Amino acid sequence: MKVDEVKSLADGLRAEIAKAVVGQRQTVDLMLTALLAGGHILLEGPPGTAKTFLAQCLARTLDLDYGRIQFTPDLMPGDIIGTNLFNFQSSAFTLTKGPIFCELLLADEINRTPPKTQAALLEAMQERVVTIDGKPHALGDRFTVVATQNPIEQQGVYPLPEAQLDRFLFKQTLAYPSLEEEKQIVAQHGSRHGLPDPADLGVSRIGGRDEIAAAVAAVGEIRLAEEVTAYIVTLVRATRETADLETGASPRAGAMLALATRARAVLEGRDYVIPDDVKALALPALRHRVILSPAAEIEGRGVDDTLIALTERIEAPR
Repeated sequence: MKVDEVKSLADGLRAEIAKAVVGQRQTVDLMLTALLAGGHILLEGPPGTAKTFLAQCLARTLDLDYGRIQFTPDLMPGDIIGTNLFNFQSSAFTLTKGPIFCELLLADEINRTPPKTQAALLEAMQERVVTIDGKPHALGDRFTVVATQNPIEQQGVYPLPEAQLDRFLFKQTLAYPSLEEEKQIVAQHGSRHGLPDPADLGVSRIGGRDEIAAAVAAVGEIRLAEEVTAYIVTLVRATRETADLETGASPRAGAMLALATRARAVLEGRDYVIPDDVKALALPALRHRVILSPAAEIEGRGVDDTLIALTERIEAPR
Protein backbone atom coordinates (compact mmCIF):
# COMPACT_ATOMS: atom_id res chain seq x y z
CA MET A 1 0.00 0.00 0.00
CA LYS A 2 1.31 3.44 -0.95
CA VAL A 3 1.54 6.29 1.52
CA ASP A 4 -1.30 8.25 -0.07
CA GLU A 5 -3.50 5.15 0.10
CA VAL A 6 -2.82 4.81 3.82
CA LYS A 7 -3.76 8.47 4.31
CA SER A 8 -6.97 7.94 2.36
CA LEU A 9 -7.79 4.92 4.54
CA ALA A 10 -7.08 6.92 7.71
CA ASP A 11 -9.28 9.81 6.53
CA GLY A 12 -12.11 7.36 5.91
CA LEU A 13 -11.70 5.81 9.36
CA ARG A 14 -11.76 9.23 11.02
CA ALA A 15 -14.91 10.19 9.12
CA GLU A 16 -16.72 6.99 10.08
CA ILE A 17 -15.81 7.26 13.77
CA ALA A 18 -16.89 10.92 13.75
CA LYS A 19 -20.41 9.78 12.85
CA ALA A 20 -20.74 8.35 16.36
CA VAL A 21 -18.12 10.11 18.50
CA VAL A 22 -18.17 13.89 18.81
CA GLY A 23 -14.70 15.44 19.01
CA GLN A 24 -11.78 13.36 20.34
CA ARG A 25 -9.87 13.76 17.03
CA GLN A 26 -6.48 13.58 18.78
CA THR A 27 -7.47 10.40 20.62
CA VAL A 28 -8.64 8.76 17.39
CA ASP A 29 -5.34 9.67 15.72
CA LEU A 30 -3.36 8.18 18.61
CA MET A 31 -5.40 4.96 18.44
CA LEU A 32 -4.70 4.65 14.70
CA THR A 33 -1.02 5.42 15.27
CA ALA A 34 -0.77 2.76 17.99
CA LEU A 35 -2.49 0.22 15.75
CA LEU A 36 -0.05 0.79 12.86
CA ALA A 37 2.94 0.86 15.21
CA GLY A 38 1.94 -2.44 16.83
CA GLY A 39 1.44 -0.78 20.21
CA HIS A 40 -1.25 -0.49 22.87
CA ILE A 41 -2.95 2.61 24.23
CA LEU A 42 -4.19 3.58 27.69
CA LEU A 43 -7.07 6.06 27.86
CA GLU A 44 -7.53 7.92 31.13
CA GLY A 45 -10.48 10.13 31.86
CA PRO A 46 -13.62 10.54 33.92
CA PRO A 47 -16.62 8.29 33.23
CA GLY A 48 -18.77 9.26 30.28
CA THR A 49 -16.07 10.61 27.96
CA ALA A 50 -16.55 7.94 25.24
CA LYS A 51 -13.49 5.83 26.09
CA THR A 52 -15.33 2.53 25.66
CA PHE A 53 -17.32 3.73 22.66
CA LEU A 54 -14.14 4.79 20.82
CA ALA A 55 -12.78 1.25 21.02
CA GLN A 56 -16.04 -0.19 19.74
CA CYS A 57 -16.12 2.20 16.80
CA LEU A 58 -12.51 1.43 15.85
CA ALA A 59 -13.23 -2.30 15.88
CA ARG A 60 -16.34 -1.74 13.76
CA THR A 61 -14.59 0.34 11.09
CA LEU A 62 -11.77 -2.20 10.67
CA ASP A 63 -13.91 -5.32 11.12
CA LEU A 64 -11.70 -6.51 13.98
CA ASP A 65 -12.57 -9.38 16.30
CA TYR A 66 -13.56 -7.38 19.40
CA GLY A 67 -13.33 -8.51 23.00
CA ARG A 68 -14.10 -6.72 26.24
CA ILE A 69 -13.09 -7.38 29.83
CA GLN A 70 -14.72 -5.41 32.63
CA PHE A 71 -12.03 -5.23 35.32
CA THR A 72 -13.42 -5.56 38.83
CA PRO A 73 -11.82 -6.16 42.26
CA ASP A 74 -12.78 -9.86 42.23
CA LEU A 75 -11.53 -10.59 38.68
CA MET A 76 -8.99 -13.43 38.51
CA PRO A 77 -6.23 -14.05 35.92
CA GLY A 78 -8.04 -17.16 34.66
CA ASP A 79 -11.07 -15.00 33.86
CA ILE A 80 -8.87 -13.14 31.36
CA ILE A 81 -6.72 -15.75 29.67
CA GLY A 82 -8.90 -18.84 30.13
CA THR A 83 -8.24 -22.25 31.66
CA ASN A 84 -8.06 -25.96 30.94
CA LEU A 85 -11.23 -27.74 32.09
CA PHE A 86 -11.64 -31.49 32.45
CA ASN A 87 -14.13 -33.00 30.02
CA PHE A 88 -15.68 -36.07 31.65
CA GLN A 89 -17.04 -37.35 28.32
CA SER A 90 -13.63 -37.42 26.65
CA SER A 91 -11.64 -37.90 29.87
CA ALA A 92 -9.28 -35.14 28.77
CA PHE A 93 -8.61 -31.48 29.51
CA THR A 94 -9.88 -28.97 26.95
CA LEU A 95 -8.93 -25.32 26.68
CA THR A 96 -11.65 -22.79 27.40
CA LYS A 97 -10.30 -19.57 25.95
CA GLY A 98 -10.77 -16.32 27.80
CA PRO A 99 -11.88 -13.01 26.26
CA ILE A 100 -8.24 -12.06 25.64
CA PHE A 101 -8.32 -14.22 22.49
CA CYS A 102 -9.33 -11.49 20.07
CA GLU A 103 -7.78 -8.82 17.82
CA LEU A 104 -8.88 -5.67 19.65
CA LEU A 105 -9.26 -6.06 23.41
CA LEU A 106 -10.97 -3.40 25.48
CA ALA A 107 -9.57 -3.62 29.01
CA ASP A 108 -12.26 -1.52 30.65
CA GLU A 109 -11.39 0.25 33.92
CA ILE A 110 -8.14 -1.69 34.16
CA ASN A 111 -7.11 -0.01 37.39
CA ARG A 112 -10.12 -1.29 39.33
CA THR A 113 -8.58 -4.75 39.66
CA PRO A 114 -5.62 -5.74 41.89
CA PRO A 115 -2.07 -5.87 40.42
CA LYS A 116 -2.09 -9.69 40.44
CA THR A 117 -4.86 -9.70 37.84
CA GLN A 118 -3.41 -6.77 35.90
CA ALA A 119 -0.23 -8.82 35.51
CA ALA A 120 -2.14 -11.39 33.42
CA LEU A 121 -1.85 -8.94 30.52
CA LEU A 122 1.94 -8.47 30.71
CA GLU A 123 2.98 -11.41 28.53
CA ALA A 124 0.11 -10.88 26.12
CA MET A 125 0.93 -7.21 25.53
CA GLN A 126 4.67 -7.75 25.17
CA GLU A 127 4.83 -11.02 23.21
CA ARG A 128 1.24 -11.45 21.98
CA VAL A 129 1.23 -14.88 23.60
CA VAL A 130 -0.48 -16.25 26.70
CA THR A 131 0.74 -19.26 28.67
CA ILE A 132 -1.85 -21.61 30.16
CA ASP A 133 -0.59 -24.57 32.21
CA GLY A 134 2.86 -24.19 30.69
CA LYS A 135 1.68 -24.19 27.07
CA PRO A 136 1.95 -21.00 24.97
CA HIS A 137 -0.99 -19.86 22.85
CA ALA A 138 -0.50 -17.19 20.17
CA LEU A 139 -2.86 -14.23 20.02
CA GLY A 140 -1.96 -12.99 16.55
CA ASP A 141 0.27 -10.23 15.19
CA ARG A 142 -2.46 -7.59 15.29
CA PHE A 143 -3.53 -8.15 18.91
CA THR A 144 -4.06 -4.68 20.35
CA VAL A 145 -5.15 -3.55 23.80
CA VAL A 146 -7.17 -0.39 24.31
CA ALA A 147 -7.30 0.03 28.08
CA THR A 148 -9.35 2.58 29.97
CA GLN A 149 -8.83 3.78 33.49
CA ASN A 150 -10.37 6.31 35.82
CA PRO A 151 -8.17 9.04 37.31
CA ILE A 152 -6.17 7.86 40.30
CA GLU A 153 -7.92 10.41 42.51
CA GLN A 154 -11.18 8.44 42.27
CA GLN A 155 -12.15 5.80 44.82
CA GLY A 156 -11.60 2.09 44.33
CA VAL A 157 -8.66 2.20 41.94
CA TYR A 158 -5.26 0.49 42.05
CA PRO A 159 -2.26 2.28 40.49
CA LEU A 160 -0.83 0.39 37.53
CA PRO A 161 2.73 -0.85 38.20
CA GLU A 162 5.57 0.59 36.12
CA ALA A 163 6.07 -2.70 34.23
CA GLN A 164 2.42 -2.63 33.16
CA LEU A 165 2.52 1.02 32.12
CA ASP A 166 5.64 0.44 30.03
CA ARG A 167 3.68 -2.01 27.84
CA PHE A 168 1.55 0.87 26.54
CA LEU A 169 2.82 2.89 23.62
CA PHE A 170 0.62 5.85 24.56
CA LYS A 171 -1.25 7.18 27.54
CA GLN A 172 -3.89 9.64 26.45
CA THR A 173 -5.73 11.86 28.92
CA LEU A 174 -9.30 12.61 27.90
CA ALA A 175 -10.94 15.82 29.08
CA TYR A 176 -14.56 16.87 29.14
CA PRO A 177 -15.87 18.16 25.79
CA SER A 178 -16.26 21.82 24.93
CA LEU A 179 -19.64 23.54 25.30
CA GLU A 180 -20.56 23.14 21.62
CA GLU A 181 -19.39 19.51 21.55
CA GLU A 182 -21.41 18.70 24.65
CA LYS A 183 -24.53 20.24 23.09
CA GLN A 184 -24.01 18.03 20.05
CA ILE A 185 -23.50 14.95 22.23
CA VAL A 186 -26.70 15.57 24.16
CA ALA A 187 -28.66 16.21 20.95
CA GLN A 188 -27.30 13.03 19.32
CA HIS A 189 -27.47 10.62 22.26
CA GLY A 190 -30.03 12.21 24.58
CA SER A 191 -32.87 10.00 23.36
CA ARG A 192 -31.02 6.67 23.61
CA HIS A 193 -30.80 4.22 26.49
CA GLY A 194 -27.39 2.74 27.32
CA LEU A 195 -24.39 2.53 25.01
CA PRO A 196 -25.49 2.70 21.36
CA ASP A 197 -24.36 0.28 18.69
CA PRO A 198 -21.95 2.03 16.28
CA ALA A 199 -23.81 0.41 13.37
CA ASP A 200 -27.04 2.14 14.45
CA LEU A 201 -25.26 5.49 14.07
CA GLY A 202 -24.10 4.74 10.54
CA VAL A 203 -20.58 3.60 11.34
CA SER A 204 -19.55 1.12 8.64
CA ARG A 205 -16.56 -1.01 7.74
CA ILE A 206 -13.78 0.85 5.90
CA GLY A 207 -10.95 -1.66 6.03
CA GLY A 208 -9.94 -5.02 7.40
CA ARG A 209 -7.00 -7.26 8.18
CA ASP A 210 -5.47 -6.99 4.71
CA GLU A 211 -5.58 -3.20 4.75
CA ILE A 212 -4.06 -3.10 8.24
CA ALA A 213 -1.24 -5.44 7.21
CA ALA A 214 -0.51 -3.33 4.12
CA ALA A 215 -0.52 -0.11 6.15
CA VAL A 216 1.83 -1.62 8.75
CA ALA A 217 4.19 -2.64 5.94
CA ALA A 218 4.14 0.94 4.67
CA VAL A 219 5.21 2.19 8.12
CA GLY A 220 8.40 0.17 7.82
CA GLU A 221 9.34 2.09 4.67
CA ILE A 222 9.13 5.54 6.26
CA ARG A 223 12.44 7.42 6.40
CA LEU A 224 13.77 8.64 9.74
CA ALA A 225 16.63 11.08 9.23
CA GLU A 226 19.68 10.90 11.45
CA GLU A 227 18.97 14.41 12.75
CA VAL A 228 15.45 13.42 13.85
CA THR A 229 16.79 10.25 15.50
CA ALA A 230 19.27 12.37 17.45
CA TYR A 231 16.44 14.69 18.44
CA ILE A 232 14.44 11.77 19.87
CA VAL A 233 17.43 10.46 21.80
CA THR A 234 18.25 13.93 23.18
CA LEU A 235 14.66 14.37 24.35
CA VAL A 236 14.53 10.95 26.03
CA ARG A 237 17.90 11.45 27.73
CA ALA A 238 16.80 14.87 28.98
CA THR A 239 14.06 13.20 31.04
CA ARG A 240 16.81 11.46 33.04
CA GLU A 241 18.77 14.64 33.63
CA THR A 242 16.10 17.04 34.90
CA ALA A 243 15.69 17.45 38.64
CA ASP A 244 11.90 17.51 38.29
CA LEU A 245 11.79 13.82 37.35
CA GLU A 246 12.87 11.13 39.77
CA THR A 247 12.88 8.48 37.02
CA GLY A 248 13.33 9.25 33.35
CA ALA A 249 12.37 7.36 30.21
CA SER A 250 14.27 4.23 29.12
CA PRO A 251 15.99 3.60 25.77
CA ARG A 252 13.02 1.40 24.86
CA ALA A 253 10.82 4.47 25.18
CA GLY A 254 12.94 6.22 22.54
CA ALA A 255 12.72 3.24 20.18
CA MET A 256 8.94 3.05 20.57
CA LEU A 257 8.62 6.81 20.05
CA ALA A 258 10.63 6.52 16.84
CA LEU A 259 8.33 3.78 15.55
CA ALA A 260 5.27 5.83 16.49
CA THR A 261 6.58 8.86 14.56
CA ARG A 262 6.88 6.67 11.46
CA ALA A 263 3.27 5.56 11.89
CA ARG A 264 2.12 9.16 12.33
CA ALA A 265 4.01 10.23 9.22
CA VAL A 266 2.31 7.63 7.04
CA LEU A 267 -1.10 8.57 8.46
CA GLU A 268 -0.36 12.14 7.42
CA GLY A 269 0.58 11.04 3.91
CA ARG A 270 4.36 11.47 4.18
CA ASP A 271 7.15 8.98 3.57
CA TYR A 272 9.48 10.73 6.02
CA VAL A 273 9.38 11.83 9.67
CA ILE A 274 9.57 15.48 10.63
CA PRO A 275 10.35 17.00 14.07
CA ASP A 276 6.69 17.97 14.47
CA ASP A 277 5.85 14.25 14.57
CA VAL A 278 8.15 13.89 17.58
CA LYS A 279 6.68 16.94 19.30
CA ALA A 280 3.12 15.72 18.74
CA LEU A 281 3.78 12.25 20.20
CA ALA A 282 6.35 12.98 22.91
CA LEU A 283 3.81 13.73 25.66
CA PRO A 284 1.49 10.70 25.21
CA ALA A 285 4.50 8.42 24.61
CA LEU A 286 6.48 9.52 27.68
CA ARG A 287 4.06 10.76 30.37
CA HIS A 288 3.48 7.25 31.78
CA ARG A 289 7.15 6.24 31.64
CA VAL A 290 8.54 8.92 33.94
CA ILE A 291 8.05 9.58 37.66
CA LEU A 292 7.81 13.06 39.12
CA SER A 293 10.29 13.98 41.84
CA PRO A 294 8.90 14.68 45.35
CA ALA A 295 10.22 18.25 45.23
CA ALA A 296 8.42 19.02 41.97
CA GLU A 297 5.26 17.41 43.31
CA ILE A 298 5.35 19.53 46.46
CA GLU A 299 5.82 22.67 44.37
CA GLY A 300 2.77 21.76 42.30
CA ARG A 301 4.48 20.91 39.02
CA GLY A 302 3.10 17.98 37.06
CA VAL A 303 4.54 15.38 34.69
CA ASP A 304 2.88 16.95 31.66
CA ASP A 305 4.17 20.41 32.54
CA THR A 306 7.70 19.06 32.92
CA LEU A 307 7.66 17.18 29.62
CA ILE A 308 6.19 20.13 27.74
CA ALA A 309 8.91 22.38 29.16
CA LEU A 310 11.59 19.91 28.06
CA THR A 311 10.15 19.72 24.56
CA GLU A 312 10.11 23.48 24.28
CA ARG A 313 13.64 23.84 25.64
CA ILE A 314 15.32 21.28 23.37
CA GLU A 315 15.94 22.69 19.93
CA ALA A 316 14.44 20.68 17.10
CA PRO A 317 16.42 20.06 13.91
CA ARG A 318 15.55 22.23 10.92
